[in-house]
Amino acid sequence: MSPKNVIFKKMAKDKSVGVYMAKRDFVDRVDSVEPVGKLSSYSLPFVQLSCTFRYGREDMDVMGIAFRREIYVAIRQVYPPIQDREQSTHTKMQGKLLRKLGDNAFPFFFEFPDNLPCSVGLQPGPNDSGKQCVVEFEVKAFSAESQEAKVRKRSTVHLMIRKLQYAPENSGTAPSVKTSREFVMSDKPLHLEASLDKEIYYHGEPINVCVNVTNSSNKNVKNIIVSVDQVATVVLYSNDSYVRAVALEESGDAVAAGASLKKVYTLTPLLVCNRERRGIALDGKLKHEDTNLASSSIVKEGVLKEVLGILVSYRVMVKLIIGGEVGVELPLTLMHPKPDLGTNIFILICSHELHFFKCFSKVFKASLHSPKVANR
Repeated sequence: MSPKNVIFKKMAKDKSVGVYMAKRDFVDRVDSVEPVGKLSSYSLPFVQLSCTFRYGREDMDVMGIAFRREIYVAIRQVYPPIQDREQSTHTKMQGKLLRKLGDNAFPFFFEFPDNLPCSVGLQPGPNDSGKQCVVEFEVKAFSAESQEAKVRKRSTVHLMIRKLQYAPENSGTAPSVKTSREFVMSDKPLHLEASLDKEIYYHGEPINVCVNVTNSSNKNVKNIIVSVDQVATVVLYSNDSYVRAVALEESGDAVAAGASLKKVYTLTPLLVCNRERRGIALDGKLKHEDTNLASSSIVKEGVLKEVLGILVSYRVMVKLIIGGEVGVELPLTLMHPKPDLGTNIFILICSHELHFFKCFSKVFKASLHSPKVANR
């Protein structure tokens, strides 16, 4: 989450183009995506918003084969401005930057399509290098003679941003499931019931799993295993699913024939316990920040799942070991809570557009005394 009262700034090596942003995290509310904000000057400056799915390391991009796919690309020419500068100012932060940076700065915006994936990636192994499989969003600013002209690297600025989702305000019914198993040479069955106390859990919150076993059979339950599984499905190119237990308890609890057991098991899925495991899905990570286990994916109705890159879901598995296994699963949602709108005006902006501000060489001398400027 972006700090309060901080402007993120990044400049090209030749000082021809730079980026000012009020934040780098943008929220997908399923029915709309919140905005980002910025500005620009100089002749023929351009800005680009892109969403890329990468499924191989960057050093593998050889022989004209790139292990990535552009899901979305939009390019805007910032100058000359399309409309009057006052009419194109959308936020108080944009207005403040315009006053600081002078007449050579021009605001503009992008719209975030509602069918784009969120920022998520699969964790590489401890000996792997570079990005393996990830969905990324990037803002790119550059100056050139035209949109199709060759762009010099020294005249380009790249800044990563993230598209996130927060937990919905209304939770569904608490999951509950039951099953029975009959055995040969046993007159009565074994009953297993499991339930959660709610449907939505926040990252770092303990998950209480109530397990009720009634063993009326002549078999002995040797062990009870409870786990929280993460299911990451790469839907863009292969539809492969990666199932990883991100929290696990092998209780050692036994239930003899004719006995019963009712117990609550508590598990807390955390990245710190899965840091070295390849294939764990994580929320998108910015350069100077840590991240967490990927949040559950919420898909808007009617959107094709095939373009969403990586979909993430969670489930609780309860298994009884009786020579074989008797098991049930409970779906759950794992996400961050929605931030308090009153505490940080730069985190959530109620609008349907993606706003950008960019600045070029002639306005870099303008000092930003307030708010604080952070180089990224």
